[in-house]
Amino acid sequence: MSKKYVYLFSEGDASMRNLLGGKGANLAEMTKIGLPVPQGFTISTEACTQYYEDGRQINPDIQAEIMVAIDKMEEITGKKFGDKENPLLVSVRSGARASMPGMMDTILNLGLNEDVVEVLAAKSGNPRWAWDCYRRFIQMYYDVVM
Repeated sequence: MSKKYVYLFSEGDASMRNLLGGKGANLAEMTKIGLPVPQGFTISTEACTQYYEDGRQINPDIQAEIMVAIDKMEEITGKKFGDKENPLLVSVRSGARASMPGMMDTILNLGLNEDVVEVLAAKSGNPRWAWDCYRRFIQMYYDVVM
């Protein structure tokens, strides 16, 4: 594939709204002007089009780009997705070229599981908060994905 489908926030800007969607372009622009935006990436609107062209399957090349972006986020943050010592937790949001209220809710704390929540509880000193984060993750995942 010659097209790029995944963009770190640092690779985009406001002029890329059609490609990155409204939220993605705004996050890229905020990153560009130096606001303290957590590390992240946007999967382009063209990847969504490709998904439908591929019979609702994630193209292996796009999946590889996503994995590279996750690796870069891990490198930048010093955290690792699924790690039991220093876990990387991510939020997933949908976006579109134009605002579509109610389209999809955010999924917070992707990466939490029964092992990682124990790490979060120990690091925070607040097990109740950690387990509440995990409960909310499961609830959001069920509501949005399932």
